[in-house]
Amino acid sequence: METQRILLPYNFSPNDQKTLAFVIRTFGSLENIDVTLFHAFTPLSEIEASDHQSATAKLKRRLSYLTQELTEREMALQEVRQYLIGKGFHRDNVRYIFKSRKGEIATAIIEQTKEEDYDVIVLNHKPGKVTRFFTGSVFAKVVTALRDITVCIVS
Repeated sequence: METQRILLPYNFSPNDQKTLAFVIRTFGSLENIDVTLFHAFTPLSEIEASDHQSATAKLKRRLSYLTQELTEREMALQEVRQYLIGKGFHRDNVRYIFKSRKGEIATAIIEQTKEEDYDVIVLNHKPGKVTRFFTGSVFAKVVTALRDITVCIVS
């Protein structure tokens, strides 16, 4: 049987916990399943200026804090990977991608899907926000942009 490649965008939200549980429940007992956890973050800018300026010093401290936060996020994503392995997925078949993005998260998901040719994407959907009517949700953008791929929406 051919290996099914699953992309699981993960942003550390309560809804992401639901998608994780869905993946475990649906695919955990199957063989030939590759799962990729995917987290794309907004890149941090470098601040270059003299340290004697108090505003610059504050910005540098803030940047240092944000850099530490990103490191913690990556470690948390590694823990989610270990959790999947603990739930029965083979160690060699679970990986994570933690990378910066240039645009919207939907665009990053679409690009990742096309680059690595996934068979299934598992997304979550948080119903009810009026702003999504005007801006479009991530899942709506992904579903309309991709063809010949299964997209599971967990809500």
